[in-house]
Amino acid sequence: MNFKKRLIPALSPRWAPYVFISPFLVLFAVFGVFPLGFSLYLAFQSWEPTSGLAAMQFVGFDNFAFALGDEWFWKSLKNTGWLALASGVPQHLVAIPLAVFIHGAFKRLRDGVVGAYFLPYITSTVAIAIMFSSLFSTDFGLVNQAIGAVFGGERIDWLGQPQWIKPAIALIVFWRYLGFNVVLYLAALQTIPKDLYEAARIDGASRLQQFFYITLPSLRPMVYFGVTLSVIGGLQLFEEPFILTGGRGGSDQSGMTSAVYLYRMAFDFNDFGGASAMSWLLFVVVVLLTWLTNRAFKPRGGAAA
Repeated sequence: MNFKKRLIPALSPRWAPYVFISPFLVLFAVFGVFPLGFSLYLAFQSWEPTSGLAAMQFVGFDNFAFALGDEWFWKSLKNTGWLALASGVPQHLVAIPLAVFIHGAFKRLRDGVVGAYFLPYITSTVAIAIMFSSLFSTDFGLVNQAIGAVFGGERIDWLGQPQWIKPAIALIVFWRYLGFNVVLYLAALQTIPKDLYEAARIDGASRLQQFFYITLPSLRPMVYFGVTLSVIGGLQLFEEPFILTGGRGGSDQSGMTSAVYLYRMAFDFNDFGGASAMSWLLFVVVVLLTWLTNRAFKPRGGAAA
């Protein structure tokens, strides 16, 4: 008891809040600030980790010049942009009407339906990739069997032919993150006053008119939030293409995203300086596209929704 009494008065009320949040600050500094700063430092160094820290050599902007002239880096950016558009745009085009349907059609069972759609988002990425690897199997996959039963024709080598790798990955990403966007839009739908719909019905507005003139404008802030998350997440796509292509990007590097290429540059080619430079270039692309998204959703004469 005497020991506790000695400790408690020693903690000044002025410094007590900082002491209580210090564990978070320490962890954030060690696992957040330090890796970020060290990555920026590495971007100007030539270094192979097997040689030790003493082997670092300052090379200035050579890593950035190499990245900008690397064909694989540009191809990975194109693959990333393709996958981000092919998986991100349909997510929102489907999630908004689906959320409207669930919001209006389900009352008591709404939570169960939403949980079923949200389940893929919280499922392990490795488990999802293994499951879809079986579904996309050339000889025994259910996807090829279903296509053959309906349309006939030859079986498709989804994960072996360059023209089919990206559509397969985009389909997986779309399936996984659709439920997340549905939850976002359902939350936003519950904030729209019902009086607006009642007034619209009295004025003779149809359901389609209510959707375009009430629902969509009211969902604008959430659409902006969801699209921004899709842009950032799409440009950082890593797990699905990495697992489905065995970490190599697939045939003709068709499934190699920027994040996968950064991983290969660092751990396959032992060029941590080049990988760090590419990661910062990717960061610039993310910031630029996020800014363009903000401009696209910014109303005239006001801030972003």
